[in-house]
Amino acid sequence: MKIVVLDGYGLNPGDLSWSGMEALGELTVYDRTSPAEMMERSKGAEVLITNKTLITAEQMTALHELKYIGVLATGYNVVDIEAAKARGIVVTNIPAYSTHSVAQMVFAHLLNITQRVGYYAEENTEDRWTRSADFCYWDTNLVELYGKKMGIVGFGNIGQATARIAQAFGMEVCVYTSKEQSVLPQGMLKMGLDELFTTCDVVSLHCPLTPDTKEMVNARRLSTMKPNAILINTGRGPLVNEQDLADALNEGWIAAAGLDVLSVEPSVADNPLLTARNCFITPHIAWATLEARTRLMDIAVANLKAYVEGNVINNVAK
Repeated sequence: MKIVVLDGYGLNPGDLSWSGMEALGELTVYDRTSPAEMMERSKGAEVLITNKTLITAEQMTALHELKYIGVLATGYNVVDIEAAKARGIVVTNIPAYSTHSVAQMVFAHLLNITQRVGYYAEENTEDRWTRSADFCYWDTNLVELYGKKMGIVGFGNIGQATARIAQAFGMEVCVYTSKEQSVLPQGMLKMGLDELFTTCDVVSLHCPLTPDTKEMVNARRLSTMKPNAILINTGRGPLVNEQDLADALNEGWIAAAGLDVLSVEPSVADNPLLTARNCFITPHIAWATLEARTRLMDIAVANLKAYVEGNVINNVAK
């Protein structure tokens, strides 16, 4: 069985092993594959493994041996699922591997914004503390999270993990979800989306990207938020209208934003959020802890092994 990994570098830049997949067939791993290289590299493969490399209906039609596509992520929009279904191609994803790491990144951003740890650590490399007239100094607002309202938009695995951490900080948790109030954990309050944006001190996005949620964070909603409010997005970049958020930050409608995702990745140079006031951006790394990537690799191997054994799991193209 010929197995081709089209873009393995994101998962494994060298600190993990492909041995689990090597045991299942003839394995070829490419760090990255451009659209122009995709067909040549995929010839004769029964199995294609992809993270961000697109696999289209046209390509599937031309790849006669292709029987299995493994997506190295939870989201699988890089594959034409309907075309895969029509051709009987199995498509697997990796569910729930990064829950704790992404929830941790939410609070990495939130604590950076409220305590400005990175800023003060950098200032002290420039000897600012040694020149201070007092035993301490600060020139930013320092914010205590205890008692603040944390709004969670979407209440899947990551939203729930984020909510539990918020409660541990003593925050009041408000949730926008399709779940009924009666099944929410104790102390968590279901809210409508507009009410959540209006009343919460922190809003964290954890919902999937759909036509209904695209640019759900826009000028109208941002204008209703508290001026000291903080927006966190570790979900999907297009959940946010980026120009509207940049304007809201620059005009002081809200206090700050912490973002791990943008609408185009890698970022384009003219993205207005790159220069927006109090906007802190990390390069889509919430999922990339060694622990989360190890789980991802283990599940990817388990998915493929189950396919080989005739017991398909995590198939999103049923």
